[in-house]
Amino acid sequence: MFRPKVPTMPQPTGPAVPPAVVVEPTTITPGATAPSPAPGAPVPPRPAALFTPGSALALVGGGTAVVLIVGAVLVSMLLAVAITATSVAVCAVVVRSILTRR
Repeated sequence: MFRPKVPTMPQPTGPAVPPAVVVEPTTITPGATAPSPAPGAPVPPRPAALFTPGSALALVGGGTAVVLIVGAVLVSMLLAVAITATSVAVCAVVVRSILTRR
């Protein structure tokens, strides 16, 4: 009941070589050429982006928030690495002092 049942691989009974595929050449017939597009009305250029004092203030505030958040994340990661390195150094000193007493 608890023994795994390994499936047996059936042996091929027929030829193992796939049948050859016949490729017939095709001819390309030139079709009618596509008509050239008719010139349309010229599109006016897009106006430059206009910043109002409110949108400029929002943009500066958003950029400042992003910089502060990224800076906080990087400082916390650096602090985590420093704490880990300090704890590893303390453990190494303790293990070394234990081994030298023997």
